[in-house]
Amino acid sequence: MKKIAVLFVALLSLGLHAQDFQGVATYESKTTPPDFGGMAGNRDITPEMEKQIKERVKKALEKTIILTFNRTESTWLEEEKLDAPGQEGGMRMMMNMMGGGGKHWKSIKEKRFATEKEVFGKEFLIDDTLPKLQWKMTTETKKIGDYTCYKATAVVPTDKSDFRNMRIRKEAPKNNEAGKEADKTDAAKSTNFMDRMEIPETKEITAWYTPDIPVSTGPANYWGLPGLILGVNDGTTTLLCSKIVMNPKEKAEIKKPTKGKKVTQAEYTDIVAKKAEEMRQMGGGPGGGRPPRMN
Repeated sequence: MKKIAVLFVALLSLGLHAQDFQGVATYESKTTPPDFGGMAGNRDITPEMEKQIKERVKKALEKTIILTFNRTESTWLEEEKLDAPGQEGGMRMMMNMMGGGGKHWKSIKEKRFATEKEVFGKEFLIDDTLPKLQWKMTTETKKIGDYTCYKATAVVPTDKSDFRNMRIRKEAPKNNEAGKEADKTDAAKSTNFMDRMEIPETKEITAWYTPDIPVSTGPANYWGLPGLILGVNDGTTTLLCSKIVMNPKEKAEIKKPTKGKKVTQAEYTDIVAKKAEEMRQMGGGPGGGRPPRMN
């Protein structure tokens, strides 16, 4: 039995290190959207309307995404689907700012990534170095499909260009009645949900990787573990692998995207922040408001 096991590992290793080795992993992505509507004191949005908005956003953020990988490179591409009803104006723009669409490529060898993004009516190509992830690996395990996965965690800077990371701003409670009344007055005056939102500086992610597929990659910009990452949770979005095909008969092309104006991640984040501020000043929000256009 030991000889058989050693032979199996050797054959697996040969397969993974073959020049034409390739794998295709399918992930299901689900996101809990930030609170909208009533939390901003907008008297025109009833609790029922707020519930409908959140359900609509949540449904729109449910995605199936395909990771095609070899030993050193991978592409991450969302399956196309029809726009959900009501995704016009501010709602459509909000979906684009919540990680939607585009082709993502990364190279573990070069430690670089490139992502196509379309936002505010203009196409961008984010081309930058991969973020360094300081993983804390544990011995905790769980099964994802037929694969035994190990748990790892890391604290990472929050992507401030991705509005999935928004949350209600935490404000210090007022200890006197005058302060409490002032808070109520300010909330009642506000009709813009973005006035009450913030994006934290960092977030903790939990990843599950399998040494059974010894490639140091995973979905999106997650990488650096001794095995393919099959599951990720960042407190807002969950990515879970639902299917893996090793060495498919038809090999897909893995190449770096080239479409859009080339920018760094920092430059893109600054562009989104400035345009989001324009949207805030114009009263834009989920399901309403006129989105700003790029020059």
